[in-house]
Amino acid sequence: MDLEDAVAKHSEWKTKFRMAISKKEAMDATTIARDNCCELGKYLHGEGKSLFGNLATHADCVARHAAFHIEAGKVAQAINAKKYSEAEAMINAGTNYSAASSAVGVAIMKFKKEAGL
Repeated sequence: MDLEDAVAKHSEWKTKFRMAISKKEAMDATTIARDNCCELGKYLHGEGKSLFGNLATHADCVARHAAFHIEAGKVAQAINAKKYSEAEAMINAGTNYSAASSAVGVAIMKFKKEAGL
């Protein structure tokens, strides 16, 4: 699992949300809100758990990843409800989404270091 790529992919969600807002496109909020649908989530709940489930950083990464997807799902729900200004505000600095996004990035890198990946 390329964990640096996982950090990049999760950072890209902000851009995806902005594109959906500008194009007024619906998103799959249910899937976005689930932490076991993306490549990282599948890894953390599968092979990563088998190999590194004993590490504290694995548990933290799983928790922070889940929290990120919950916040991302809320943004997608706002977009789908055509609350575009609200959705835009939700992804700005200082928001729950922004904090969750930063936290998952840090957690992934700490896990990477402890796991020696």
